[in-house]
Amino acid sequence: MTKNLAPKYNHLDVEQGKYAFWYEQDCFKAQPQSNKPKYTIVIPPPNVTGKLHLGHAWDTSLQDIIIRMKRMQGFDALWLPGMDHAGIATQAKVDARLKEQGVSRYDIGREAFLEKAWEWKEEYAGFIRQQWEKMGLSLDYSRERFTLDEGLSKAVRKVFVQLYEKGLIYRGERIINWDPAARTALSDIEVIHKEIEGAFYHFKYMIEGTNEFLEVATTRPETMFGDVAVAVHPEDERYQHLLGKNVLIPGNNKPIPVIADEYVEMDFGTGAVKITPAHDPNDFEVGNRHDLARPICMNLDGTMNELAGKYNGMDRFDARRQLVADLEEAGLVVKIEKHVHSVGHSERTDAVVEPYLSTQWFVKMEELAARSVANQSTDNKVNFVPDRFENTFLRWMENIHDWCISRQLWWGHQIPAWYHKETGEMYVGEEAPADIENWNQDEDVLDTWFSSALWPFTTLGWPDVECEDFKAYFPTDTLVTGYDIIFFWVSRMIFQSLEFTDERPFKNVLIHGLVRDAEGRKMSKSLGNGVDPMDVIEKYGADSLRYFLTTNSAPGQDLRYIEEKVESTWNFINKIWNASRFVIMNLDGMTCEDVKLEEATLNVADQWILGRLNETIEAINYNADKFEFGEVGRHLYNFIWEDFCNWYIEMAKLPLQGEDEEAKRSTRMVLTYVLESIVKLLHPFMPFVTEEIYQMITRGNTACAVAAWPVVKPEYNNEKAINNFTLLMDIIRSVRNIRAEVDAPMSKQIRIFINAKSEEVLENLSTNQAYLKRFCNPSELVIEKDLTVEEETMTVVVTGADIFLPTEGLIDVSAEIERLNNELKKLAAEVKRGESKLANEKFVAKAPAHLVEEERNKLADYKEKYATVEARLTQLQK
Repeated sequence: MTKNLAPKYNHLDVEQGKYAFWYEQDCFKAQPQSNKPKYTIVIPPPNVTGKLHLGHAWDTSLQDIIIRMKRMQGFDALWLPGMDHAGIATQAKVDARLKEQGVSRYDIGREAFLEKAWEWKEEYAGFIRQQWEKMGLSLDYSRERFTLDEGLSKAVRKVFVQLYEKGLIYRGERIINWDPAARTALSDIEVIHKEIEGAFYHFKYMIEGTNEFLEVATTRPETMFGDVAVAVHPEDERYQHLLGKNVLIPGNNKPIPVIADEYVEMDFGTGAVKITPAHDPNDFEVGNRHDLARPICMNLDGTMNELAGKYNGMDRFDARRQLVADLEEAGLVVKIEKHVHSVGHSERTDAVVEPYLSTQWFVKMEELAARSVANQSTDNKVNFVPDRFENTFLRWMENIHDWCISRQLWWGHQIPAWYHKETGEMYVGEEAPADIENWNQDEDVLDTWFSSALWPFTTLGWPDVECEDFKAYFPTDTLVTGYDIIFFWVSRMIFQSLEFTDERPFKNVLIHGLVRDAEGRKMSKSLGNGVDPMDVIEKYGADSLRYFLTTNSAPGQDLRYIEEKVESTWNFINKIWNASRFVIMNLDGMTCEDVKLEEATLNVADQWILGRLNETIEAINYNADKFEFGEVGRHLYNFIWEDFCNWYIEMAKLPLQGEDEEAKRSTRMVLTYVLESIVKLLHPFMPFVTEEIYQMITRGNTACAVAAWPVVKPEYNNEKAINNFTLLMDIIRSVRNIRAEVDAPMSKQIRIFINAKSEEVLENLSTNQAYLKRFCNPSELVIEKDLTVEEETMTVVVTGADIFLPTEGLIDVSAEIERLNNELKKLAAEVKRGESKLANEKFVAKAPAHLVEEERNKLADYKEKYATVEARLTQLQK
């Protein structure tokens, strides 16, 4: 090699230019014509409302790991990027920008406003792409989509019309959730319920023409101007004499009838309920049963209208306070009770949501939901990971209400319905009427989630079912998303996909949690505990951030952001960097292409590391297939840090520093082979640093991003070599531990006697005693079978051998007796545990045979160690 890694790892230098390199090499572009098996992920499209946060970084890092791994495993892997127009949220941002400029959307009109919204979209789409690049996301930009682009808009219109023609979309007057701040309808799941302190206001509804009254309680006094009746239960004897009579609304003395309806609970409150059909969903149903009027007493911005008389124009809450004060003065308030209750707030504006009678567009959900639920009992079901979230999905679908899909916004998919200017006739179609000058299009737009629900198949070309991408990549394979979006998005994608493609939209849904701060609190502006992923990347690099985010929690669990752990990951990468630098400096020009491993030239350390590599590849494949990336990270870390860096590289120095050229060459090959495999296994997690190292150990003909994934090679499954080398490590580790206990530095030579308990162990230790001499530094090393040592020694028992270190000049005998007593207690506990487990009839009967056998072997080993330590204690205590 003529080029080496820099002396120090600098993430800023390493990550510079890599993304452009991958992009120029077309590493991320899917090839539907190829014969490779397909694997598809569509990105959950981020809203073009702002820059990405730490949750996006986690979500996309998980997707990138999956897609990079599949690409390296030989799949034609497509990761399709895109963004969401995010109707309410984006309109609010553009409104705020206009306000800073001293104008409103009403001043400039719809067309000019939409131009401003598109400018916003282009600006923030650019920011998002820059962040995707910083994160190293391997997206196929040739297929990028936007929920308002021409193709998706056409698909949205088609879906709307088909559902309408099937009778599953209808326009009707219903009580909906109204956001007075955004002045738009909301669906049920866009309402966040919060416990707040309010009150029950008990008013006197005077019986017309008498001094008697009905006591009626409400939490929303201001809505009394929309009252049309007071209802009592038909069997409530207290009020039978009032049925058919009128009472007077306290706020304006308007007479309204007393009616009977079973909706009223006799034993709740006073048993008399005000009926306000335009401002309460239950009252709406009562009003329908009794054919009552539906007067609206409030404006769309949350102020009172002319029905409220002198309160006309006042904010609803100001009107409430003033009305209550006036009625108290008039003697019409019985009492006011403090009351904590759940109040709906807009997810976007945090305004208190108003139940409001409005003409809106709805999707009938019963049929669509039933099909989604039934599909989960078929082979075509969507697999939730963790599977407990399937119940979350099913509960939602089984209790779902009709979906209000119209929004009183300008930014979004305008509803494809037109009304004739003269006749009022309504036309619904994918295209505008031919004589468009005679028609007005419905001004409302569709709920953002209506188009997002079509994302998995419309992005691939639907409704053109013959489209090459649709045929190749749909259904998609895995969706990665947070548990907080199952209701909003996952459920809607499932029922829309089943309806329009007869297929599930994705085979798997990998659910993750929320990123929280180190104390477990949700990140928010109000707490000031948010973390910008770009700041973390600047300080520690994208590789450190990605590895931390994806390996520090299990599927479905929340993740705590702890900066010290990100720093620890940086240190791990630095360890990999230094190990790689050592390897490359000792390769003498060798590259991966030169590696031809021959079993005859492999020493025990070579055989061990190759066997451990096989085990690691197998463990990574197994856990990655289950999306258990925390476990993948654990196996990677242990193999790289412990096995490769701490052990094999140290062992490799013996032949590298020796005179045997064949041994040197063989060691270089093993180093190259293992390092190349490590780099590939790490690449999905740490794409930047691994690409840098990969280019150093290859001739740079290909990118690591498209290199072949490491495979298990059965010829390297050498259990004997692994056991032999494990014994050598146990001995070296034990001697080093004793040295540390007695403060005997490695530079001080000590006498070491080893009793081999079998001929095989004797052969292993004798053949490989060079390692023991190098890493134990003995002045005398004796290895025999059936060895007895008469002098006082420190004793260590390992599987297959006893180690004796003479105590003369080395230790305090009483301290050694104490140490062995402690060791005896530990071994006794292990023996007790093993005996208890094997005495458990259920375990022995039901556990796999190899696990039972493994437990028996462990127990026998612990008993043998116990006997040896006990005998040594007896010898020392003579």
